[in-house]
Amino acid sequence: MINKDKEMSKRQVRKEQLRRKEQRSRLIGIGLITIGALFVAFLIIYPNFKPVGAIADAPANTRPSVNFNAVGDPNAPIKIEEYSDFQCPFCRVFFENTEEALIQNYVANGTVYFEYHSFGAFIGAESGQAAEAAYCAGDQGKFWEMHDIIFANQTGENVGAYTDRRLVAFAEKLELNMSEFNDCFDSSKYNDLVTEDMKNGITAGIQATPSFIMTYTVNGEEKSVLIEGAQTIDVFQQQIEAALAEMGK
Repeated sequence: MINKDKEMSKRQVRKEQLRRKEQRSRLIGIGLITIGALFVAFLIIYPNFKPVGAIADAPANTRPSVNFNAVGDPNAPIKIEEYSDFQCPFCRVFFENTEEALIQNYVANGTVYFEYHSFGAFIGAESGQAAEAAYCAGDQGKFWEMHDIIFANQTGENVGAYTDRRLVAFAEKLELNMSEFNDCFDSSKYNDLVTEDMKNGITAGIQATPSFIMTYTVNGEEKSVLIEGAQTIDVFQQQIEAALAEMGK
């Protein structure tokens, strides 16, 4: 009887030990799941509270006859369409080193009509967000000002340079009507246009950014030239002058 009692006591001890072990395992599991959930929540919420940081000023570029995302005379003999990505470092090189000279030398005198297109979310989600913000600024006649400040604050690819809060801060710095801008941006008004930009670019043979499609007409026949990369003004000059000569101008 005593031995049976001892065996029962041992079994009860083992059961209690197992029960406690299982309970600890469950608690540890619940704890790990809770920590994981809190970490994910932190990653989601933190960007909304992270300081926006310093915002660099954009260069004071001048552009003639602004029409949303285009500049110049729409009846100009030559049209150049840029396909670009705000996160693309070579697109910034073109913006900083060539764009102003192209506009002053050929857009201002009515030779070229220049139009900017995004290339969708080519590099990442921030590319599409930045393009949507620029188009929303365009509703208030400040597409190019937003274009410039976005490029001026490029810090890398998919590193948080163009979070929603920073894009909103750019709009505030440009003194946009923030109620109108936020309504546009929050509703993703231009998401379809950004997607269409990329589709049109791919159809036109664009494979990388920046790329430019130059079109002109000779004897009723439309011709096009694809210019790839952050080329210097000399390259654009050669292509434009060759097109003008072909048109007899």
